[in-house]
Amino acid sequence: MSEKLKVGILGGTGMVGQRFISLLENHPWFEVTTIAASPRSAGKRYEDAIGDRWKMTTPMPEAVKDIVVMNVNEVEKVASEVDFVFSAVDMSKDEIRAIEEAYAKTETPVVSNNSAHRWTPDVPMVVPEINPQHMDVIKYQKKRLGTKRGFIAVKPNCSIQSYAPVLTAWKEFEPYEVVATTYQAISGAGKTFKDWPEMVENIIPYIGGEEEKSEKEPL
Repeated sequence: MSEKLKVGILGGTGMVGQRFISLLENHPWFEVTTIAASPRSAGKRYEDAIGDRWKMTTPMPEAVKDIVVMNVNEVEKVASEVDFVFSAVDMSKDEIRAIEEAYAKTETPVVSNNSAHRWTPDVPMVVPEINPQHMDVIKYQKKRLGTKRGFIAVKPNCSIQSYAPVLTAWKEFEPYEVVATTYQAISGAGKTFKDWPEMVENIIPYIGGEEEKSEKEPL
């Protein structure tokens, strides 16, 4: 590409937002130009907003340190700065559905890491190597939203996206049952034993909702 696409990260101060920023460093197609987060982080340099909460194993990219964080709720203002956004906002499901649709209605494509829209009928849940044809449903979503360019696309549950490629390779053999066991991190929000001491010598073997996701989403 002769010119990189300008990318915004919604929820850029959280664990997933940090991962997006880390993965997009020196990307050949995309450049992170805008970071949006909660009002408490808005107006601060990204490095200052993060403080000692940078959780990645690689250093914070120099290119984002001086970006002034915007208020994620100022949808029109954020959208005017970017070509599309990655969404990793930390809100209730109802709030996520509303704000992602609001961004889409500004004609901004939204690629979401959140689960809120996974069961919205006209929002494709995609692993591109497996089911890119599901993107065809976007034309119906655009009609519902009244957009020409704006839409929402989501990814499946993090565990599922790791084993779905294997299931796809097996489809021709018509498997009738799959037993999947996942080993989760201490916290999807990046907590460690150091900042969550009550987890030391504690075991929480069950995470609500994971089994249901694993049954439904691969379908």
